[in-house]
Amino acid sequence: MAMLAIRLLVALTACFASTSVLAECRVGALDAFPERARIHVPVSPSAGAMPLVILLHGSTSTGAEMLRESQLAGTADRHGFIVVAPDGGIAAGRGYVWNIPGVATVTGAMPAKDARDDTAYLTGLIDRMVATGCADRSRVYATGLSGGGRMVSWLGCVDPRRFAAIAPVVGLRAGRPLGSDPRRVDPATCRPRAALPVLAFSGDADTTNPIAGGGAPYWQYPQTAALQRWATLNGCTEPYARDVGKGVYEQGYARCRGGATVAARVMRGGKHSWSVVDNEAMWAFLAQHRR
Repeated sequence: MAMLAIRLLVALTACFASTSVLAECRVGALDAFPERARIHVPVSPSAGAMPLVILLHGSTSTGAEMLRESQLAGTADRHGFIVVAPDGGIAAGRGYVWNIPGVATVTGAMPAKDARDDTAYLTGLIDRMVATGCADRSRVYATGLSGGGRMVSWLGCVDPRRFAAIAPVVGLRAGRPLGSDPRRVDPATCRPRAALPVLAFSGDADTTNPIAGGGAPYWQYPQTAALQRWATLNGCTEPYARDVGKGVYEQGYARCRGGATVAARVMRGGKHSWSVVDNEAMWAFLAQHRR
């Protein structure tokens, strides 16, 4: 009996030791990632799994440029999260664009049939980050600029459980424009199976992706239509509007299923760039949520 107890104790000790090793962040493992992706680890990384923010660049840009422009590395250093900024799967101009199924890129062309499946690529990238022990699967977030924001919106539509929250920048969508009336959302093209918190950032002087709608064929419906659709998907019941700072107002919906609020912060006079974002406000929103 005593021998059995000793063996059980040894087995339990080995089990806990194994779990501890798996939970340890192996920062060196990140150096082996072969993809075109920039990975920023905070200056004082945790010994365990950290929050992960996927940062997607705008059309014809790169992950490296997006990391510099967003200045999210500094925010990550202050708050202890990892940022991964990959390149899109389709070469275009001086950089890359994202393969959003059924949506033409900024070049006007539909993605080729043999183009990289960016949905599979990005979700696989998350899995690999989690496997290093450095990224916490329950605290994975996504943000992106313009075409990157549209890609983030698409990820929220098709794989919401992968993310604790999303924050598209000048690119919030809720599915493709309706064929018979592009000023409306086609609800059949965004049917997530779980509620997902959303905070968008935009500017009311953006002429590329106007918040009032119009623009390129991939855009068309207004930001308010996207907000309303996400609010419906998340079961929100309380619309609101408020000023949140000098020259910035917020439109949104509260009392949502599982606390999955939906909102957009709009900078008065803000244009089509990351300058409409308050990084601290973005992180404060993202950090509230876990899966």
